[in-house]
Amino acid sequence: MARRSTVGNKTRMKAMGLDKGIDGEAGGSGGSSDGDGEKIRGPGFNDLDDLMASGFSEWKRPWWVSEVDKPTLEIDWQATERFDQTKIQQVSWRKYIGDAKADELTKRRDEKAHQWMIEGRDGYTIRDRALDIASRNAGTSGVSFTGSWSKGGGDDHADEETHFTREGAGPPAGIGSNVMTPEEMGVPRWEGTAAENARMIRSALRHFGADQVGYVELKPDTTEKLIYEFDAMDGKKIEFENVDKAYETDKKRVIPAKARWAIVFTVKMSEELIKRKTEAGMPTALSSAATGIAYGQARNMIDRIQNFLHVLGYQGLMGSWYNGLGIAPAFAVMAGLGEIGRINRMISPEYGPLNRVFKIVTDLPLEPTKPIDAGIMNFCRTCKVCATECPSNCLSKETDPYWEPAGAWNNPGHKTWYEDSPSCRTWWAVSTAGCSTCFAVCAFSKKNESIVHDLVKIAIAKNKIMPDQVNAFFTKMDGVFGYQDQKNIEDWWDMELPPRGANNAKRHLLDK
Repeated sequence: MARRSTVGNKTRMKAMGLDKGIDGEAGGSGGSSDGDGEKIRGPGFNDLDDLMASGFSEWKRPWWVSEVDKPTLEIDWQATERFDQTKIQQVSWRKYIGDAKADELTKRRDEKAHQWMIEGRDGYTIRDRALDIASRNAGTSGVSFTGSWSKGGGDDHADEETHFTREGAGPPAGIGSNVMTPEEMGVPRWEGTAAENARMIRSALRHFGADQVGYVELKPDTTEKLIYEFDAMDGKKIEFENVDKAYETDKKRVIPAKARWAIVFTVKMSEELIKRKTEAGMPTALSSAATGIAYGQARNMIDRIQNFLHVLGYQGLMGSWYNGLGIAPAFAVMAGLGEIGRINRMISPEYGPLNRVFKIVTDLPLEPTKPIDAGIMNFCRTCKVCATECPSNCLSKETDPYWEPAGAWNNPGHKTWYEDSPSCRTWWAVSTAGCSTCFAVCAFSKKNESIVHDLVKIAIAKNKIMPDQVNAFFTKMDGVFGYQDQKNIEDWWDMELPPRGANNAKRHLLDK
């Protein structure tokens, strides 16, 4: 049972500057009692200016997370190339293992998935599959280069009192009519400093459901190389041109040269779901749903921020799918959301690898966020649990990172632990449910239920006395206390969970 706090909610809210009601007046009526006879009122956000001025839109990292000028991942920008996204294993898996083997594995996967549903096998039942499929595919919007505002649409029930229309009266003709530019609405476009814009975008994306938000300035000789050379879905070349507006043809997608900033954000995944695997470490449809729901949610967030930028008078550009346009882990590292780990994915100080990363390019000036050093990449040198537990044996067990890529699916120019991606993708077919074992067993994949976890993170980040030995000890204790264990699969369906099932369990000042 959670221990009752002796600090009243009114005191907490006042300390955070959130003691005013919706109408901006303190001590008004309404709200619920906190048990101390005090009324609990919502934050006094009258408009986006209020929201931006609040602590809600600030990004407060733990004090032991240091901003650094260069990421902990060593990068050789001269060796780094604009990567051809068609080489990634999700797209070129067949080429890497051969059509015959791919056909065989796909056929076996479908047969096993069907048989296991008939058997009612835990983690692979029809309801488990339904959850995974709905998580991955549900959403009101697909992904497009410029946003759904450019598609037209059929929203004939929009509120005529709260939407601008070109006609000036009556319901809008469709979504393309709702999402209008400042020029079309007869007002000046938004103008703010790079710092004001960054805070505004963070507020908007947090409202849309994002967890962390950072920014990268696209520089021609360095970070611009993180934009893919070709789109994996349709093979269109991605180019920068000195034009005012983005456009695309049958052959290419063009980003205006003035679009020099990337918005990078994450969607958190559920630890409770991702650890629902078999005792043998086999992924299940339930564990796969943890990944699927993040992508499903991101579809709408991407479209909403594109539309938001359009109404402000700016462009928000995306690839043809949510993994398109640019290298997500690389952008996350440069934006300071986390560090690269042995799993070749971004690991954040707050959520570990339980994030999915998304990015949008814009011409709205933004203040870049800096890379960080929280001791994570150094911890990965000695931990190696993900590589040991990986069922496809695709992760490197070398202690130190290295420069040599493992295959065409890797982009050269950075020092890391390169993975055997085709083997990883093959295991997705074998398991019938993708795979996230490395995410599930990572020492950073846990809810902050105890101050001990914070103390360990502080030691990982700041300890300079025999760090390898100390980190190895923490890795061992992670296993001793059962954090690497998989959880009972079907128990998940009977749990009372917060929205998305991914909220941090650690109590904070807004808890009632």
